[in-house]
Amino acid sequence: MLGYKNLDQLRQHLQPILLRRTREQVLTQLPERTTEIVRIAPTEEQLAIHAGHMKIVASIVRKPFISEMDLLRLRQALLMCRMSANSTYLCNKLEPSYSSKLERLEEILEQTFAENGRKAVLFSEWTTMLDLVEEILTRQKLKYARLDGSVPQKLRQQLVNEFQTKPDCRLFITTNAGSMGLNLQAANTVINCDLPWNPAVLEQRIARAHRMGQKQPVQAFLLVTEQTLEESLLTTLSAKKELALAALDVDSDVDELSLVSGKEELCSRLEILLGAKPQAPTDESQKSDVSTRSGPHLHRDRVAAAGGELLGAVFNFLGELVSQNESESLPSQEVVADLRQRLGGCVEEDEQGRQRLSITLPNRDMLDNLAATLARLLVVKPQ
Repeated sequence: MLGYKNLDQLRQHLQPILLRRTREQVLTQLPERTTEIVRIAPTEEQLAIHAGHMKIVASIVRKPFISEMDLLRLRQALLMCRMSANSTYLCNKLEPSYSSKLERLEEILEQTFAENGRKAVLFSEWTTMLDLVEEILTRQKLKYARLDGSVPQKLRQQLVNEFQTKPDCRLFITTNAGSMGLNLQAANTVINCDLPWNPAVLEQRIARAHRMGQKQPVQAFLLVTEQTLEESLLTTLSAKKELALAALDVDSDVDELSLVSGKEELCSRLEILLGAKPQAPTDESQKSDVSTRSGPHLHRDRVAAAGGELLGAVFNFLGELVSQNESESLPSQEVVADLRQRLGGCVEEDEQGRQRLSITLPNRDMLDNLAATLARLLVVKPQ
């Protein structure tokens, strides 16, 4: 169990040297801000890619131990889930690009710029998504400025000045490279094509327009694809603010903040993203059952899996022996299907979808003979 305590003392030490004005404190000096969450139904192609990678996430979460390779696979699968919520092209780079979000975005841009005096900032996590957005802007004949990580620092202010001063440059599209340090008060609309992991990044995006010097009301759009990881992120972003507020807010009365680390916390957070509801406390008998699987039961599972691979290799070997040439007569598909059905009736499927076929030894002598044979195979003869 990890956590932080004596946060009240930390605030006392920081108070003489920390001058912090929150957005709430200056809100009365800023124009009105409205935030609209635009929920978008995904296409079947987007859902298919998302579901495939969520299966990978679920299979890793169910593992008793998570390795570094599992964490890499987990990160990649979650990334693909988020990208599929934008467009299938971000995942597979194949045309056509299936994206209900881009279709809805095109409608929003058309409605927004139908009003005189509208300027907007559009954010996305990925440059490939900005490439797809540019295709929409070309069709609508909108003049825009683009800033991403590939733009040198010395040219960035030039792009900002172009957007701020030129009336015909009505849109500023950027990645998170433009979410901090830029003054874009010429914009009165902020469009978030996707949600970041960090809620502070989302606030920083909107703050590019809703900041001191802004004279117009600001409207922010959050585009969220339903039935995807994005929808689950809406319920988890706010939880990440607790520690920062407890440490820096002088009006806070929080003295301790507990954090849980390790696999259990990772799994619980991922289960929330997967759509699971909080579960009741675990029964003690269930805990003991889980603990016993880390001993002889876990070893037995590994031996069974290795035995299955060995049996498969034996049958492949026998198949090669009985195969004389390519023109030999092969069994009919009906015979193969009948045998498979009979074998399938003897096979059980475990919780992880693995096929289990149990065998019964006729007596203890058979086990003794097997052990003696394996021992002879392991003996290294002198050269």
